[in-house]
Amino acid sequence: MPVMAGRETSGLKKRTDVLTPYMLGIFLLLLTGCPITRLRAQVFPDRIWHRASEEESKRWERKKTDAFREYLTDSTKITGLMIVHRGKVVFEFGDVEEVSYIASCRKSVLSMLYGRYVENGTIRLDKTVKELEIDDVEGILPIEQTATVKDIISARSGIFHPEGYPGGMQEYAPERGSVKPGTYWLYSNWDFNVAGYIFEKETGTNIYDEVERQLADPLHMQDWDRSLQHKEGNTAISRYLAYPMWFSTRDMARLGLLMLNKGTWKDTRVISESWVDEMLAERTAYTELNHNVPNFRNSGINFGYGYMWWLWQDVRDKRYEGAYSAKGAMGQNITVYPAIETVLAFKTKAAYGRRNTSEVRLRIVQKVAKLYDMP
Repeated sequence: MPVMAGRETSGLKKRTDVLTPYMLGIFLLLLTGCPITRLRAQVFPDRIWHRASEEESKRWERKKTDAFREYLTDSTKITGLMIVHRGKVVFEFGDVEEVSYIASCRKSVLSMLYGRYVENGTIRLDKTVKELEIDDVEGILPIEQTATVKDIISARSGIFHPEGYPGGMQEYAPERGSVKPGTYWLYSNWDFNVAGYIFEKETGTNIYDEVERQLADPLHMQDWDRSLQHKEGNTAISRYLAYPMWFSTRDMARLGLLMLNKGTWKDTRVISESWVDEMLAERTAYTELNHNVPNFRNSGINFGYGYMWWLWQDVRDKRYEGAYSAKGAMGQNITVYPAIETVLAFKTKAAYGRRNTSEVRLRIVQKVAKLYDMP
């Protein structure tokens, strides 16, 4: 692992060959006062995943994982689940190869695609709805036209136009035109579908082709199938289509491992570290989410929101520090726990017509963290 950049000092260069990376990090910390970056997962799958050895799995107590397997079998509708620690599989359940609908996890994937185009100036986050010439079936109000791309990917557009693809929370929306864009959070599929439209309009590319180019190919996904991906929506309600996605559980875990490693895959920079930080920066605090949407109150979990990623906030258990999730209906989830270098991916096949309650979905994420024996 590369050591942190710091001032070169006399004698340091010729001694690094006898210092361990950890010792060198301590030395630089004392010298410069810079914090030591937490070790990141160093193992990556090739076409297949590596399985953790008994020694590497020792903090995942067998009795607890056996009980967790029973819970998944008896109390959930989960069809596939993987836990990856430091890049290796420590737990697997169900069919992790099966490719199926990932619901709103698609939004977090789109956020990952935005990065390179924001950073090269192709997509301007300060560009407004008016400048983008966005209109819709019921029209866009003058105050709504001032919403920016940044507002849209933060779920803060203040545009409460009906969504042509269900899954938002517009039953909690204020009256249209009553809030200034950027000042109010609401989880609305209108925002997310328009975010997809903006991406394709500004870049001249197709979202699914970009998933393949930016993510599926460099991450060597085992099950990605471009032919399955297609847009959906009712254009009589809104002209902006949704971009549903179909992934396997084990390929969702690759996305989580990429995020855990701040956008690096092996020796390749797939997403810039600065964009990963931008996606996960708080755009909305949990206090506002809890205030705006009653369903979040008293859930036992406090979520903030970044750029289409859910942020775990106000946590007491150190295993959740810095954690974040992509979440989808019925039971689709990618959760990254940086504090314990762990990725969780699980899903429920939509075609079966079964779903897990929101309480069960949250409980799974909590139970996984508790399986790890924190030193």
